[in-house]
Amino acid sequence: MPTTSRSYTSYVAVGDSFTEGMCDELHPDGHYRGWADRVASALAAEAAPDGDFRYANLAIRGKLIGQIHDEQLPAAAAMGADLVTLAGGLNDVLRPGCDIDRVERLLGRCAADLRATGATVVLFTSTDPTRRMAGSARLLPAILRMKGFVQELGQQDGFAVVDLFSAPCFDDRRLWAEDRLHLSPEGHRRVAEGVLEALGRPAAFDWRAPLPAAAPPGRAEKLRSDARWLGTHLGPWIGRRLTGRSSGDGRPPKRPELLPYR
Repeated sequence: MPTTSRSYTSYVAVGDSFTEGMCDELHPDGHYRGWADRVASALAAEAAPDGDFRYANLAIRGKLIGQIHDEQLPAAAAMGADLVTLAGGLNDVLRPGCDIDRVERLLGRCAADLRATGATVVLFTSTDPTRRMAGSARLLPAILRMKGFVQELGQQDGFAVVDLFSAPCFDDRRLWAEDRLHLSPEGHRRVAEGVLEALGRPAAFDWRAPLPAAAPPGRAEKLRSDARWLGTHLGPWIGRRLTGRSSGDGRPPKRPELLPYR
């Protein structure tokens, strides 16, 4: 159910590339900023001057829900933060033969275990890829099922849901990076605002509103963009799937400890 506004002193982000912040602006240390960092910054600004707001981000690109459950959940639960965001399962859905029953079971277990620590838990519905990506219709049944599952979880006390599926602004390719899978900086800005709204903060802007109209790309520009995407992004992604590799293999989380966020 929607969460009424309350103060938070600590926040842990759990998930995959969506939560790691892929394709947002880069911090000086080379890590992506991402919507979760933006949320942490806003909540830290609310904290009393003499109080430390602490933040950890355990999300790693490419992780499947089983890996999130096994590798991130124990650490996140042990931190005892009063706010957790949990996003996962879409990497499973993108793979042929996804066991959606298992995805729901593990996501539900993660959500229940994190809520059992006393944390407010924020969940997400996926955007609708069929409105912007050709060939993605095969994903829709699983995405719709996950949407219903997440919304049902969100009716329980202590949960909140950011419904990205019903926000048509995410049909706009300008909210997506060149790889067409990860959010652009503007996309991350809007998701951060959606999280803050779900936590009961007054809206700084309408994150669901469409972007100003822009002229569609010409045929030649679109062909160049598609060719670049095929060679730079889709080809390597397929290669990793065929060899059982992940873009997150061997990569540590960018903020593995619950430390003060300035």
